[in-house]
Amino acid sequence: MVKKKAIIIGAGPAGLTAAFELLTKTPDIEVVIIEESNCIGGLSRTVNHKGNRMDIGGHRFFSKSKEINDWWEKMLPLKIDGETPIASHSNHTDEVMLLRQRHSRILFESKLYDYPISIKWSTITNLGFVTTIKVLLSYICSVLWKNDETTLEQFYINRFGRCLYSLFFEHYTEKVWGCHPRDIDASWGAQRIKGLSIPKLLKDCFFYKKAKERESSLIRQFKYPKFGPGQLWEKTADKIVKMGGSIIMNAKVSRLQQNNRRIESLTYQKNGSETQIKGDYFLSSMPLKDLIKGINNVPNELVEFAAGLPYRDFMTLGVLVKKRELQKSNIGNTNDCWIYINDQNIKMGRLQIFNNWSPFLVKDSQNTIWLGLEYFVSESDKIWNMTDNDFSYFATQEMIKLNLIKSSEDILDFHLERVKKAYPAYWGTYKQISKLSEYLNNIDNLYCIGRNGQHRYNNMDHSMMTAIEATRCITNCIHDKRKIWDINTEQNYHEQHE
Repeated sequence: MVKKKAIIIGAGPAGLTAAFELLTKTPDIEVVIIEESNCIGGLSRTVNHKGNRMDIGGHRFFSKSKEINDWWEKMLPLKIDGETPIASHSNHTDEVMLLRQRHSRILFESKLYDYPISIKWSTITNLGFVTTIKVLLSYICSVLWKNDETTLEQFYINRFGRCLYSLFFEHYTEKVWGCHPRDIDASWGAQRIKGLSIPKLLKDCFFYKKAKERESSLIRQFKYPKFGPGQLWEKTADKIVKMGGSIIMNAKVSRLQQNNRRIESLTYQKNGSETQIKGDYFLSSMPLKDLIKGINNVPNELVEFAAGLPYRDFMTLGVLVKKRELQKSNIGNTNDCWIYINDQNIKMGRLQIFNNWSPFLVKDSQNTIWLGLEYFVSESDKIWNMTDNDFSYFATQEMIKLNLIKSSEDILDFHLERVKKAYPAYWGTYKQISKLSEYLNNIDNLYCIGRNGQHRYNNMDHSMMTAIEATRCITNCIHDKRKIWDINTEQNYHEQHE
């Protein structure tokens, strides 16, 4: 019997999950993954630079889905103890998840605020009594008088009040996205910030009662692979190959041949030559604009919509600093995973402290701090096009301005990573996304999965869930693909279990 073939575009969380699920549950289907880069894991990869590992963007392993939690547990079991580095470990000890404490703060006007913002004594002290009263009165106004909620700005103001929005959301959002919140669709907020309200924070603060609902951003613990997220995806890739799947690296998909609402073949470029591969099922996690551009006979209107979809690119600079030098800074002996830089004069968006994600990410975690300086940019930006050395100098000067270090002599090493199309954005022709998804869903054997595959700012677990749902459609011969696109639209998804 001739096996059917599933071709998966992208070896990130969605693509790898889809491949693993198909090979596990439908062994009569041949699986081939086409990956453009030389790395496994997509944005969830881990970069190893001289023994110091970088998590590109930071990835907390948390999900409300039991299926996803069980999936992770089978791949890397949870190990609560043993978080202090030791000289050597067996493979069994290495292949684990650690239980980590989530702690993030905002650096604003040289003061640190809890993230998410909570109304407690340290916040009042930092803001001052008058500003705190303005924040509370502004919030009351937002409760009594709601804006029409079509933009992200209106979304924020409805939930936090104009004063808190102006202080902590307006300029920071513009820094991250390169676009003012009034020009961003409100659906970004609906997917990322659900149900947060100051009354619950006040209740938690002043009455010490546990709120029944929590934001994803309020999660205080998360699981994390001992050597970073890439560890899980590299292990998944190994299992895929052992089960008979194949992964073609450094292969850029250029065309998909469509005929009678079916994809018949895919063409990719590798080592200067083109290869065409035929298949029965095609699962795509490549950027939606590139997918539409590569399919023949797509209506011109949709090609234009896809070409106008915006993205935000990403740069992260790993910086190795002597621990004793960073301890003299204004972040001191912090246990933060992230610090959000809310300063209009600083282009840095976030500061990761890799030691606090997992001490095993750092070669010498006893004496050094391994930082990740995160910048949200566009390919046309000046800093994107800097050389590695020039960018390192630029970022070093920002660290000095923030009083993180005294001089460049405090830096022991650095490593720069650039990521194109890291974050799908919600303006421009994004308003036409439903027309694009409707057209793609009518191609019988094409399944769009993952963050870029759906042009949706999914968390990692959501990307995995789109892949699992797509494999269910294939194995159960389900032609209606709306469930794949419905993931991450439910209003209460991010709330914790009771």
